[in-house]
Amino acid sequence: MSIFERYLTLWVALAMVAGILIGNAAPALVQMIAAAEFASVNLVVAVLIWAMVYPMMVGVDPAAVKSAVKQPKGLGITLVVNWLIKPFSMAALGVLFFEGIFADFLAPEDAQQYIAGLILLGAAPCTAMVFVWSQLTRGDENYTLLQVSVNDVVMVFAFAPIVAFLLGVTDIEVPWETLVLSVLLFVLLPLLAGIWTRRRLGSAAQVKAFQARVKPWSVVGLIATVAILFGLQGQVILDRPQVIALIAVPILVQSYGIFAVAYGAAFALKVPHRIAAPCALIGTSNFFELAVAVAISLFGLNSGAALATVVGVLVEVPVMLSLVGFANRTRSRFPGR
Repeated sequence: MSIFERYLTLWVALAMVAGILIGNAAPALVQMIAAAEFASVNLVVAVLIWAMVYPMMVGVDPAAVKSAVKQPKGLGITLVVNWLIKPFSMAALGVLFFEGIFADFLAPEDAQQYIAGLILLGAAPCTAMVFVWSQLTRGDENYTLLQVSVNDVVMVFAFAPIVAFLLGVTDIEVPWETLVLSVLLFVLLPLLAGIWTRRRLGSAAQVKAFQARVKPWSVVGLIATVAILFGLQGQVILDRPQVIALIAVPILVQSYGIFAVAYGAAFALKVPHRIAAPCALIGTSNFFELAVAVAISLFGLNSGAALATVVGVLVEVPVMLSLVGFANRTRSRFPGR
């Protein structure tokens, strides 16, 4: 492991602190980065995520993706967790915390906004960062691509109806530009680049050697992304720390709970670790670009719902790194490591 991978948690923690400091010390720089946005997708962050995803895509063998379909257990777990459990458990946790446990600390109208934001997060499984988490757990590149692709197809049809049902709002307008652009930037283009690179390299040994050379840059991209995300929200974090802490609680419970369900199911069904780890991680992380875009379009830029989706962004990376570490430590308990 490189020094970046060995001390990844430390680098991410430092990036979080640096991001907050930069966000407050150099607001003009942060605003310039924030302005580089199209269809609610920040283009600077998009480039960094692309760099993170690309090394794994080099390992994707198009011929092997077909054989991945012959292992339906991991895909089945992902679909059940993402679409039959996660949105509804997130809504239930939102109600439990904001209408129950935290009710005395928040105005009722604010509580409803935070619940709405949590629902939007819960109904949007991750597209891009899953490839990073899969790579860090030595996941099967071909199967991860299959899982993400199937989830994206389901999302096109299921996201709006689920959100409409849980929010009690009938006029949910899916920001198709955000959805399509994200899939294009974070899945299709890196995949095409990876396939092209793979063909240029030729042998499997050369592919592995190339991945080893570029993998550290993937980690550098992750650290830079964290710094930018926290920089964009630095002022919010300092202005409303108590509210952010309250919103983070149900997100943390949901994240670890969903991972436990998916990972536990994979273990019970004897799914190989290279499939089980990404299978559990894809349901734990969120498609935050989509969630933020819908929250802003439905409730406004300065709404509590939009704030809740942003807190999801801030919480995700530290949580996912802890789960990646757990998955790596428990690798020996799964078959087909």
